[in-house]
Amino acid sequence: MTSTARRVTRLLEQHLLSVVAVATALVLLVLFYYPVGTVFADAVLVDGSFTLDPIVDILSSEFYRDDIIWFTAKQAFYSTIASVLLGLPAAWLFARFDFPGRETLRSLTILPFVMPSIMVATGFVATFGQNGTLNRALALVGLPPIELLYTLEAIIVAHAFYNAPLVARVTTAAWESVDARAVETARALGAGRWRAFYDIVLPQLLPSIAVGATLTFIFTFASFPIVLALGGFQLATIEVFIFSKVRDLAYAEAASLAVIETVISLGLTVVYLQYEARQRSAGGAASPLPRQSILPDSWTPRLTLRTLGISAYSVVVFLVFVVPIASMILASFTGADGTLSLENYQFLVERQLTGAEFQVRPLPAIWNSLVFAAGTLVVAVPMGVTMAVLTTRRYRGRTLIDALAMAPFAVSGIVVGLGLLRGLVFGTELFGMRTQVTGALAIVAAHTVSAYPFVTRNVAPLLARLDGRLVESARSLGATRAHALRDVEIPLVWTGVVAGAAFAVAISIGEFNSTIILAEGAQSYTMPVAVERFLGRRLGPATAMGCVLLFVTSVSFVVVDRFGGRWSDL
Repeated sequence: MTSTARRVTRLLEQHLLSVVAVATALVLLVLFYYPVGTVFADAVLVDGSFTLDPIVDILSSEFYRDDIIWFTAKQAFYSTIASVLLGLPAAWLFARFDFPGRETLRSLTILPFVMPSIMVATGFVATFGQNGTLNRALALVGLPPIELLYTLEAIIVAHAFYNAPLVARVTTAAWESVDARAVETARALGAGRWRAFYDIVLPQLLPSIAVGATLTFIFTFASFPIVLALGGFQLATIEVFIFSKVRDLAYAEAASLAVIETVISLGLTVVYLQYEARQRSAGGAASPLPRQSILPDSWTPRLTLRTLGISAYSVVVFLVFVVPIASMILASFTGADGTLSLENYQFLVERQLTGAEFQVRPLPAIWNSLVFAAGTLVVAVPMGVTMAVLTTRRYRGRTLIDALAMAPFAVSGIVVGLGLLRGLVFGTELFGMRTQVTGALAIVAAHTVSAYPFVTRNVAPLLARLDGRLVESARSLGATRAHALRDVEIPLVWTGVVAGAAFAVAISIGEFNSTIILAEGAQSYTMPVAVERFLGRRLGPATAMGCVLLFVTSVSFVVVDRFGGRWSDL
């Protein structure tokens, strides 16, 4: 190697992190900011002239304001209340008590994060449908059926399934950070148990509860598959209506609705990021509150208010979290005559062997999901790790970089899919040439945007906790910044990288919002899209396909749990 080549190599090594950061920024610009910018342009440009009239028209329209936007906010508000009410008792149990299976149960609360929402919606249809598990149970005891499908209540319960674990996890972390010495001091000064909780513990929990509620509101405000499956177009939210307008080729109207939704979500995300920045600088409790055993001192059963409350909460948890998934599995093995049967799985096999090209077939859907997930993994993990490095370094403007990097966290897949469709899929002029990104590349791009923030959120907390002296020692021994990152830091946070990669795969496999916009036909459908297509016609095959999807995503859950994914820092 010549001296010039060696100098170039050394220069690249010294600035490799900067080069990777610039490349990541360019990818983010092309895959996210340009498509979202295209949506904003569609909303405010009419015949090439800037105007806010389309957005103003929607905001002043009684139909959009009262029937669409207000209903979206209302269902998100009610869903947030339900999630907080269901999540707080779980936080109390995890933070204050020891019991057999505690860690296993706590690990299982990650499951909703890797479960595809369309699959969960299918489980709730199997539970609340006319011939669902709930009505069958009511019939056994001679009670009349209850029609919960296509109601606001069904949507709220399904949203609580997803978001109550988030509230529980965020609040549990705060509860475990309460300094026991402050509580003991208050008790020593004469405060009772409830007064000590009200004056010492509750003020430290409220910010975390508010953050959990904020994140829940963001997620439920932009919820799509659950509302589509359980509410239909008669209970349409902004997200469902955007999809309807895209299907009708009314892109300008869809873009205006997308802008309104995105502005609200981004504003709430900024609140979340500000809180997270404060939490990073705050240390944990020097003396955390001790956990009590939930089991009695003796095997003599005692009926107390606490045991009654825990028992009642356990029943609610069973109904909300276990019954829908169990109902889906049971429905997949139930024939048209109500007896146990494999006919739904036989239908999938027959559709695969004899189905027409335009029909949904299982194997292409499974194959597409795995291929798209592999492509997402290749792009999202380097992006996520790079963003984790950038957001954990102390420099001016880091907060802005963090906010820009995490913006995809607050922008729904429908909006990203619409932007990619209007921008890269339809094509854009670049240096005098028309550039298009279609098919699998467009879908992988959308999945990457959804997945890489979760990689960042798994890796960044671990990087932030590393002893800076390790890197300084490596640098003092002659290692470049890139070598120190590769040889010292990444190996120490490898569990977070693997967990982030598992998250990326699970999110790609379960992504429905952008895929339904970008899929060009039955040959590019994924498993979630196949579930939705079957669900619109026959519940049995939809539940069978949902079980296949459940198996694949469960593998991702095992990987995340095995490598200790830092999802508590989300």
